[in-house]
Amino acid sequence: MEIRDFNLRHLAAVTAVRALGTVSGAARTVHLTQPAITQGIAKLERALGMPLFLRRPDGMEPTEACSLLAARAEVALRLIASRRTSMTQIRAFLAFASGGTYASAAAATGLSEASLHRAVSDLSAAYGGTLLDRRGRRLILTRKGQAIARSLRLAVVELEAALVDIAALAGREIGRITIGAMPLARARLLPDVIARFHAEHPGTDLAVIEGSHAELVDPLRDGRVDILVGALRQESAAEFVTEPLFRDIPLIVGRAGHPLKNLSGAIDGKRLLSYPWIVPGKSTPLRTLWRRMFEQLGEKAPHVAIECGSGLMIRQILIASDHLTLLSADQISVELEAGWLRSFGPAPGDLGRTIGATIRADWRPTVRQQRFFQLLREGGDSFETSIRIK
Repeated sequence: MEIRDFNLRHLAAVTAVRALGTVSGAARTVHLTQPAITQGIAKLERALGMPLFLRRPDGMEPTEACSLLAARAEVALRLIASRRTSMTQIRAFLAFASGGTYASAAAATGLSEASLHRAVSDLSAAYGGTLLDRRGRRLILTRKGQAIARSLRLAVVELEAALVDIAALAGREIGRITIGAMPLARARLLPDVIARFHAEHPGTDLAVIEGSHAELVDPLRDGRVDILVGALRQESAAEFVTEPLFRDIPLIVGRAGHPLKNLSGAIDGKRLLSYPWIVPGKSTPLRTLWRRMFEQLGEKAPHVAIECGSGLMIRQILIASDHLTLLSADQISVELEAGWLRSFGPAPGDLGRTIGATIRADWRPTVRQQRFFQLLREGGDSFETSIRIK
């Protein structure tokens, strides 16, 4: 069964029957006839390959599969918040929201552009407002359209999770976990965790999306990313929950033949001011640590002529110039071993940064997602231990 096969009215009927215990009671709640509910539940059971209720003379007893489905469906229906909406309309609208044009939505869904136009128009009518706005020759989401798109994406995430939960109940493994990877998670922690998880659960797909915090926070917010891993921000929005994994101490790094190679003893702030620096943008944790480093050395942080957050680009600029930077040892272990770059020691003072995981506060992980998160915790613990040993 696929998400698009769900009938939202039948899902509402399942949740009502589970709550009330009878088809007749549910019929009054969801405004469907008893035969329509009975047929809808039977169709869902055939598609899922397992019963949702045990039929008894005194009513309907939900099975474990029903409890799993109903719990997710209740959240999804609350997010959708319209009885006049269909999965076809949701699919069409989210495809447009993702691609930005009806042509791209048609390519993604296989539906005709005429069908997509009609479905999005019907969805707008269901929500009683304008979801798209024309700007010249382009159509863009209105503010209301953006909010509804986010809610619908989260609803789809819940329904996808329901299918994963039910498949696991039947001994089958399906589903996908999407991880947002910021720079410090990519070097060793995430690769190790992903390798371990895949060895345990080869039937669960994994997708890694690389980017900065600014690039990944919106996908996390609307469910396109399940877990965000990287340097934690000092302040996190109430809609997110963070969990520290390990502490990282950045190193002062330059090319192997850098003039600073004769540095000895305590780090001299004035010596560090003699060379240009390449560091990430002002809103990043590493840029904050870099500024604090100079403050603790009694100097004013210099002007940064090159702002860059790409590890590969920073490496090449360092090799070709006298620039310095701050980087994690794990990010440049290969370059240090190859002799391309050199570390001049850890940044002076207490300038560590916390690397951790960020999830939505209302995220309800599947069993497989819980296992991935457990491996992430274990990986963080072992990583912290290896840092202490070094």
